[in-house]
Amino acid sequence: MSAIPIPSGSAATPMPYSFEEKRRRIFAIVAASSGNLVEWFDFYIYAFCAIYFAPAFFPKSDPTAQLLNTAGVFAAGFLMRPIGGWLFGRLADRKGRKTSMVVSVVMMCAGSLLIACLPTYASIGAMAPVLLLTARLLQGLSVGGEYGTTATYMSEVAMRGQRGFFSSFQYVTLIGGQLLAVLVVVVLQQFLDEAELKSWGWRIPFVLGACTAVVALMLRRTLHETTTAQSRSAKGAGSVAELVKHHKRALLVVLGYTAGGSLIFYTFTTYMQKYLVNSAGMSIKTASNVMTACLFLYMCMQPVFGALSDRIGRRNNMLLFGGLGTLMVVPIMTTLQTVTSPLLAGVLITIALAVVSFYTSVGGIVKAEMFPPEVRALGVGLSYAVGNAIFGGSAEYVALGLKSMGMEPYFYWYVTGMMVLAFAVSFLLPRQATYLHDDH
Repeated sequence: MSAIPIPSGSAATPMPYSFEEKRRRIFAIVAASSGNLVEWFDFYIYAFCAIYFAPAFFPKSDPTAQLLNTAGVFAAGFLMRPIGGWLFGRLADRKGRKTSMVVSVVMMCAGSLLIACLPTYASIGAMAPVLLLTARLLQGLSVGGEYGTTATYMSEVAMRGQRGFFSSFQYVTLIGGQLLAVLVVVVLQQFLDEAELKSWGWRIPFVLGACTAVVALMLRRTLHETTTAQSRSAKGAGSVAELVKHHKRALLVVLGYTAGGSLIFYTFTTYMQKYLVNSAGMSIKTASNVMTACLFLYMCMQPVFGALSDRIGRRNNMLLFGGLGTLMVVPIMTTLQTVTSPLLAGVLITIALAVVSFYTSVGGIVKAEMFPPEVRALGVGLSYAVGNAIFGGSAEYVALGLKSMGMEPYFYWYVTGMMVLAFAVSFLLPRQATYLHDDH
């Protein structure tokens, strides 16, 4: 594998790129982000189909109890992310970004195929939810490595002066995976009734996800490697000990803002569909339509906010995210609880997602700019996975648990508290990127 050549030049004056170099880099971003879309479609289809398949694996009469069980399995998948972040981060730093991304997408789609073929509780009893959990753990391991490696690769291959813009396409495809998952469910709702969806229709999206493995694999095999043999063979490459010993501050800063960023992201994306159904009283179909529109707008926002960071700086993006997030969570969530108009609900959710975009559009590049190449994928992936697993993965479970105890508003304040943490930690970000700013 040959590394993409890195033109020399000063940090202050961006080097001109040849047409061929620009084409090569843009194609690499498209190829990497396309595989990313497949991974996240497979991961999120679980969340959007949970309403339909929950009774097949957790046969209880109370819908909230069923959703709690499926949310628990969803959260368990997140607990594998730190292991995946370590495993694939180490693989990416020692063997190359390309190798890591190819392995992760194959593993993700294997988990999706397993879920598609699972027998129900009625067929094999308690083994059904056990196998469901196994498949989610496999997917959690995969996606734990996917984010860090893809964020690192796209940051390294993006053109200097436009890194915020190009790196934002990681979340374009990440959200695109969510959006595609919602769209598949909406289309199925047009052709199958609720009974058919709960009986067998929920399996179709998982089959589709598994079938995309071949396309994603072919795309990622075309990628050029961005690391050099020197960085891959460096002492401490892909080492947690090296990361903790020499980059502890960066690690803690990333953990701090990832905790709040992950929590609010999952609150207003995957959990919001259930919130509109369980708390606002909307029908499943209406909630799906609202979220489809909101996710599409959210996806389109990412390059805009990414380009903004190239002008005002990543640190200012993150400060705006933490500050505005602190102010808007409680008012928006409280209003959504009593809203009757799908249009008003969509407007409120879109406003919230605009605030979240200050973080999601640049989250990957902010992390990548804080670590040197020999531990970059590990630093980005592990810190993201830990914060994401603890706070993002538990978002639905905490929200549904507090709702079942009649204390739903406490969840809004919990999210607000984490936004205060994200705002405070953002002050610790360097005004000038530690790494990457004078590369490429």
